[in-house]
Amino acid sequence: MIALPSLPQRAWAWPLTRLLAPLLASVLGLTALQAQASGAATCVGRFPNPITDICWSCILPLSIGDARLGDIGGQEDIANPASPLCSCGVNPTIGLSIGFWEPVRHVEVVRSPFCLVSLGGINLDPGVPAPEAARFTRPEGDGDGGAFYQAHFYVNPVMYWLKVVTDFPCLERGAFDLAYLTEVDPLWADDELTLILNPDAVLFANPVAVAACAADCVAATAGFGIREMFWCAGCQGGIYPLDGHVPYHLGGVRTASLLAQRLTAKMHRELIAWGWHGTPGLCGPYFLPVMDKTAYKTQLTYPVPSTGKEGGRCCQPFGRSTITWGAGKEYPIRGEDFAFLLFRKRNCCVGF
Repeated sequence: MIALPSLPQRAWAWPLTRLLAPLLASVLGLTALQAQASGAATCVGRFPNPITDICWSCILPLSIGDARLGDIGGQEDIANPASPLCSCGVNPTIGLSIGFWEPVRHVEVVRSPFCLVSLGGINLDPGVPAPEAARFTRPEGDGDGGAFYQAHFYVNPVMYWLKVVTDFPCLERGAFDLAYLTEVDPLWADDELTLILNPDAVLFANPVAVAACAADCVAATAGFGIREMFWCAGCQGGIYPLDGHVPYHLGGVRTASLLAQRLTAKMHRELIAWGWHGTPGLCGPYFLPVMDKTAYKTQLTYPVPSTGKEGGRCCQPFGRSTITWGAGKEYPIRGEDFAFLLFRKRNCCVGF
């Protein structure tokens, strides 16, 4: 046997290190790229295209007084002021009582904190800790666990910034703007803390009040929900608590629809959203701390815009069952965040 001369440790380790270093750097670089890609994939989105993603028939029907003039596809409506004539101001000017549904707000429900789905998937994370969305937050014997999502509220007077109608005094003026982030609201992640906003929730935390919501579900699926049952979210469950915790997760579309209602109700309770409909709304907005759910219709704009007239219409009143319009609106990874355009009922006095 030929004995090989023993080399010092440094003599053989140095060439081996030079060989492994580039390989290790490549592996680490590839891992970093994959991590960045996976992180980016958690925040995706698309700004709604006003031509292809918005169902413009939802602004109908148009009305003068209680007479409905324009309608396409039998769009749903609530009661309007009876008289076609109206007057507003200190020195009253006679005008016409006009009614329509104005696309003016936008709500998105997201998994990743500070992910702005409706702005193309921009991650606005300022470094503030916020709970991430989770499904099945608690185990259930029947497999239906809870869920938690973050949500965002936008001002989006799309008819005004698109100049769809010029010189029309009834349109809300403004631009697309982010108005509310639940990530910076400690009440959104705590059932007990949110009682500060809705202490009346304790009145409806009983089996009788919960069972009564079945009637609201039937009414919302046939038309609009029951205005007086303000604690109900129709077929989605209960409005209370006004936070991001949902006791039963039965699909992303259903959960997102419920949280869109809750966030809108929360905006009313915080006096960020006001009433614009009915006789009081003829002369401008008014305080409405308890949301009138019949004053809103929603249209899903992301991930799959509802423009195919699901169930005969592409806009749905708050509380309507998602069975009739939510099929095929959710898909894995890029289709698990949701955005809704809100059409708000507007009555306005247009003076001569």
